Amino acid sequence: MLFFFKLIDYLLAAVAITSIFIIYVGSSDQQYITAASVALTVALGLFIFNRQSVKNAQKESQKTELSKKAELYTSLLSNGTTLDYNTVLPARAKALEYCQELIDDYKSSRNLARTLYYVLQISTVILSGVTPILVLVDKLEAGQSWLKWLPVICPAVASIVASIVTSFPFEKNWMAANKAVELLEAEQEKFILGISPAYRCYDISEEGKQQQRVSQAIELFINQVNNIHLQIVQPSSDSEQGNQEKQESPQPEESTTGQKVAA
Repeated sequence: MLFFFKLIDYLLAAVAITSIFIIYVGSSDQQYITAASVALTVALGLFIFNRQSVKNAQKESQKTELSKKAELYTSLLSNGTTLDYNTVLPARAKALEYCQELIDDYKSSRNLARTLYYVLQISTVILSGVTPILVLVDKLEAGQSWLKWLPVICPAVASIVASIVTSFPFEKNWMAANKAVELLEAEQEKFILGISPAYRCYDISEEGKQQQRVSQAIELFINQVNNIHLQIVQPSSDSEQGNQEKQESPQPEESTTGQKVAA
């Protein structure tokens, strides 16, 4: 189903490109322009509608994949044990789904912050480098009045872009999101395969203890995922502690200087 929706996306994109080509090339025939405009409008509308179908299909495919990963752990259990799969497997799948949602959110944040950072940096470099060339073009008296404004506009835009880069920590957000993705993916693999001591229960022979360890592993996994998420979302606690240490450190120096003055 996902492949079918993606194929529709490609077909609609091809229709849109063909319509744009007809509008610009066949400008002499009004009927072709009208038909191409209608086709372009319909293609764009269907493309937007189909994108939601693609997202829904991707979510369903991801749910199926996570359910398979949740069942993978049961193959590592000891032979002869019968766990309550009606509650264990849905709980494991739900925990993996929660972790995957955080991973997807951090991936989108990482991609957006990284794209904005690179675009703004490249724009600053280009605008700063083009400004001297525009000054020379202005002195050539090309006869174009709008060229006189470019040596003023480009430095202004470059300074605005540079201010945006320094005001908003795109690079810091990108690195923090990338760190969160790596930590969450590593923790997810540990939970799926049970390679961590906190998630390992297939080496326990007793069925009751094994069932208890499986439930504890799910709880520990959720707590660990939340801890990783809070470390990224709430980094202000470390900075506040650093500020308190800086405020407390000058106090001994002030007391010693006061003693020297008194002496």
